[in-house]
This record gives sequence, C-alpha cells and structure tokens, in this order.
Amino acid sequence: MLVLGIDPGTRHLGWGLVQAEGTRIKHVQHGVIHPPADRPLSERLVVIDDQLGEILEAHRPEGAGVESLFFGKDAQAAAKLGHARGVVLLGLQRAGIPFGEYAPTLVKRTVVGTGLADKRQVSLVITAILQLPKPPPVDASDALAIAITHARVSHLARLGSPARIPAPARRPS
Repeated sequence: MLVLGIDPGTRHLGWGLVQAEGTRIKHVQHGVIHPPADRPLSERLVVIDDQLGEILEAHRPEGAGVESLFFGKDAQAAAKLGHARGVVLLGLQRAGIPFGEYAPTLVKRTVVGTGLADKRQVSLVITAILQLPKPPPVDASDALAIAITHARVSHLARLGSPARIPAPARRPS
C-alpha cells in the first residue's frame, strides 16, 4: 500500500510517501511545499493545491494520513493551519484517496513511543526506521511519521484488530 503523509502548513507543507507491506515500511519519497511567504494567504493556498495535485497525480497513493488540527496559543496561526488542512482534505477527497486524521501526540507515540517527543526525536527515529542517509527536513519528517501512523492503523484495520498504539512512556516519579 502506497501511503502519503501530510503535515499541513501555509508556509511549509511537508509530505512523505512510504510503501507499506504488512508491517514492513519502505521510504519512497518526501518533500516540502514552500509557498512564497510574501504572498497573500489565498495565493499560498493555490500553490499548495497545485503542488499537492501534482504529487497525487504523479504517485497515486492508495491512502493518506493528515495531521489533525490542534489548538495552540495562537488562534490566528491555528486558523491559517485550518485553511491549509481544508485545501489538503479537499484535494484528497477529489482524488478519491481515503485518508485518516491523526493528532500530533498519537503520531509521536506511534513512531517514537511517547507523545511528548520533540521534532528532533521524531526526525532521528524516522531516519532510522526508513534507513535514510540523513534526516529529512523537519516538515517532511513529520509527514513521514504521519504516513507510517496511517499505514500502521490501516494494517491493523485490515487484520480486524483495533488500532493499538503504544501507551505513552511513563515519567519517572
């Protein structure tokens, strides 16, 4: 199963493709879409839509994972992220690609073993899992982690098992 992971953003949108065969995961490709930061949001969304469409057309993934919306302290940033996610979800729906949405803590717990992992830890684990020669850009690393999460959840669903993601690591008392 060819799986696309997407880490949405209006300035940097990470994407990563993995090939999943049962529990085996293999890196296919990854990248980051960089809409021009000096352009209005509406123009950046068009760039995201165009470039994501090219990726979907070129690779035709069988499934996709998208980072779900999370709320931080900056409401305006969350709103912009929501716009990027909307473009991504619409593109996947139009292409007929089934997708799942995953919270950042779930993705981190799936690949690192703790939902409290930082981006550097995620990048190092992704580099090791996929046997990459060097760590990918942070946004692409996050997207690859999302793709792996979707592949794992999809694999468990095909087996008829509930998606059991490792419990978060316990903090020492």
